[in-house]
Amino acid sequence: METPRKSFREMIRTSLRYKLLVLVLFPILLIMPIFLLFAVFWGSNFSYEQLLIKVNTDLAVADDHFIRIREDYLNSLSNLAESHGFYTALESKSDSAIATQLQAHQLNAGFSYLYLLDRNGNRYFDPAIHGHTSPSLLAAMQGTPRVGIEILSADELEAVSPGLAKRVKLSLIDTRRARPTERKIEERGMMIRAIYPVSDSRGEVIALLDGGVLLNGNFDFVDTIRDLVYGPGSLPVGSLGTVTVFLDDVRITTNVPRRPKERALGTRVSDEVRTQVLDHGEKWIDRAFVVNDWYISSYQPILDVNGDRVGMLYAGFLEAPFRNELWQALIILILFFLGLMLISGLLSVWGAKSIFKPLEMMSEVVHATRQGISKRIGEVDSQDEIGVLARELDVLLELLRKRNQEIQEWADQLEDKVDERTGELKRKNEKLVSTIQVLRETRAQLIAAEKLAALGELTAGVAHEINNPTAVIIGNLDLLVDDLGEQAEPVRNEIDLIIEQVFRIKEIIHNLLDYAKQEQVSDTPSLIDVNEVVQNTQALVRHLQKNNKFELRIFLHASQPVSINPSELQQVLVNLVVNAVHALNDDDGQIEIETKNWLNKGVVICVRDNGIGMDEQTAGQIFNPFFSQMRNGRGTGLGLSISYGLVRKYGGGITVETKPGEGAEFSVWLLHQPPREKNNLESGVVNEFNEGDVLSGSFVKTGQG
Repeated sequence: METPRKSFREMIRTSLRYKLLVLVLFPILLIMPIFLLFAVFWGSNFSYEQLLIKVNTDLAVADDHFIRIREDYLNSLSNLAESHGFYTALESKSDSAIATQLQAHQLNAGFSYLYLLDRNGNRYFDPAIHGHTSPSLLAAMQGTPRVGIEILSADELEAVSPGLAKRVKLSLIDTRRARPTERKIEERGMMIRAIYPVSDSRGEVIALLDGGVLLNGNFDFVDTIRDLVYGPGSLPVGSLGTVTVFLDDVRITTNVPRRPKERALGTRVSDEVRTQVLDHGEKWIDRAFVVNDWYISSYQPILDVNGDRVGMLYAGFLEAPFRNELWQALIILILFFLGLMLISGLLSVWGAKSIFKPLEMMSEVVHATRQGISKRIGEVDSQDEIGVLARELDVLLELLRKRNQEIQEWADQLEDKVDERTGELKRKNEKLVSTIQVLRETRAQLIAAEKLAALGELTAGVAHEINNPTAVIIGNLDLLVDDLGEQAEPVRNEIDLIIEQVFRIKEIIHNLLDYAKQEQVSDTPSLIDVNEVVQNTQALVRHLQKNNKFELRIFLHASQPVSINPSELQQVLVNLVVNAVHALNDDDGQIEIETKNWLNKGVVICVRDNGIGMDEQTAGQIFNPFFSQMRNGRGTGLGLSISYGLVRKYGGGITVETKPGEGAEFSVWLLHQPPREKNNLESGVVNEFNEGDVLSGSFVKTGQG
C-alpha cells in the first residue's frame, strides 16, 4: 500500500530535523532574498540616479558651450569693429573696402549674414532697408553690444538674405507621443543675432555691425557641442550621445538618427516633455522616448531676446547600453547569491543529518515498540548528549521488556478467570433476551385481543341499530308496492334494486358481525367471474358521478374464475371505489378498475385513482378499524377494515401502492380455490397469499387487520 505523502507543514510539525532546518535555513531563504531584492532595487535606482546626474551635467556643459558660442560671435564682431583696417575704411568712407572686409569676415566667422547699419538702423549700402528691429538693435543703438536668439518669419528671413527662407523650410514628420498639431511645415528660422556698435574717437556710435548665424539645419553647430560633451570614452560601447536644438517642439538641427545616415529633422518632442519645458519653463531630466528609442534625456528652454520660451536645447544618450550593462551586473549578482544560498543550504542539511541521525533512530525504535515490534538502537558513534540518550534508551527498553513479560503472565491468569465469569454472564443474558421476546409477543397478542373485543362490542351495537331501519324500509316498500299496484311497474326495476340493496345492507351487517367474531358465517363460496361483478359495481357507483366529476374506466383482462361470495366481493369493490372518489382532486379525476390473472393462483383486481395519495405512515393505518382519511369528516373508518376481513376470509389479501400527490392503487388478490381451513386473523397466518407475489411498486403496504 502506498504511503500518503505528508504536507510540508505536517513534516515541520512532526519532525525535529525539519524544525531545526527551518530555523537554520530561514535567515538564508528569507533574509538573503530580501537583501538581494534590496540590492537589485538599490543598484537599479542608484545607476539611474547616476545616469540622470550625468545627463544633467551634459546639458549644463552643452548650455555653457551654447552661450560661449554666442559670445564668440559677438567677440568676432568686436574684433572686426576694433580692427585698424575696418576703422580706416570706415573713416575714409571707402565702400569697396568696407564691403570687402565684411564679406571676408562673414566667410571666416561663419555668419549667415553680416551687414553694416548706420546709427538709425538702416543698411549702410542700402539706406532704404531698415535692419530687423529687436531689443538687441535698440540696445546697440545706445552703445551696448548685444547677442541673443531671435525667431524670424519666412518674410523676415527673405528680407535679411535672399534664399534663407527656402533654406529653413522643413516638413513636419508624425512622431509618436508628440502633441497633436495642424501644422505641416515649419518656415520660421532661429537666428543667433549679434549686434556691435562702432564708435568714433569721441565714443559716439557712428555705425552698427549686425551679424546672424542661422541654426536651422546647422549640423556643424550641434556636432561641435556633441563632440565637446560626449567625447571619446565618455559613453559605453554602443551608446550614442546626441544634441538637439528645437524651434518650439520641432527638431531644426540635431544628430539624433531617424534612420541610418538620416537625421531626425522635422520630428517633434513628446507631449510630456513639451508640457514641462515649454509650457512650464522647467528642466526635464529623465528617461524620454526620442524619435524611435528610449534615451536618458535632458531638456531646457531656449529664451529669445524678449525673454520668451521659443525652443529647447537637448542633450542625451541611448539608454539601452546602460540598461544592458545594469542587467548583466544584476544577473551576476543574483547568480552569486543563489550559489551562496545553495552552498549554505547543503551545509545546513548535512549538519542537521549528522546531528539528528541518533534522534531519528530513537524515533524509529519508539515507533516500533509502540507497534509491538522488538527493536534496539545499537551502537552509536556520537559521544554527545544525544548519543548518551540513545544508549540509555536501549537500557530502558530492555527493562520494559522484562516488565511486560511479567505483566503478560499475570494477564494470562486473569483472562482464564474472566472467561469463566463471562460465560456465565452470557448464558444469563441469552435467557433474559428470550424472556423479553416472549413478553413482547404476549403484549402484542393482548393488544390485538383488546382491539378485537372492543370492535365486537361496537359492531354488535351498530348492527342492531342498522337492522331496525332496514326492516322498516322493507315493510314500507311492500306496502308501497301493494298500494301502487300496476302504477309501480315503471319503477319496478328501481324498487327491486332498493330491496336488493337493503338485503345487501343486512348481509353486510351480518358479515361485519362475523368479522368481529373472527368466524365464517357467510354462505359457501362458489366460482364466479370477477368481470361480471366489476360491471355490476360500475352500475352501483354511477350515481356518484352526479356530485363528483370523474371518469371511470374499466379494463377486464382476467380469464380465471375465483371462489368467493359475489355480494362480499361487490361490497369490497364499492368501498374501494368510494374511497377513491373521496381522494380525488376537484378537477380531472380518473378512476380505473382493472382485472387480470394472478399467475396460476387466481385473479387480482386493481382500483387506481389520481387523487391526493398517502404518505407511508397513513398507508400503514388505513386497514385499522375506525381509521378514516375522508376530507369531509363523514367516514367511519370501517370500510377498508371490513373489506380486508372479507378478502382474507377466502385466503386472499389487499395491498396498496401510493405516494403523496401521485394517487393510490389498491390491489385485491383472490384465489381460484380458497384454503380448506379458516385463516387465523389473530395470529396473522395467511395460507396462500404471499407479499412476494405482489407486483413491484415504489411503495407496497399489505394491510394488517
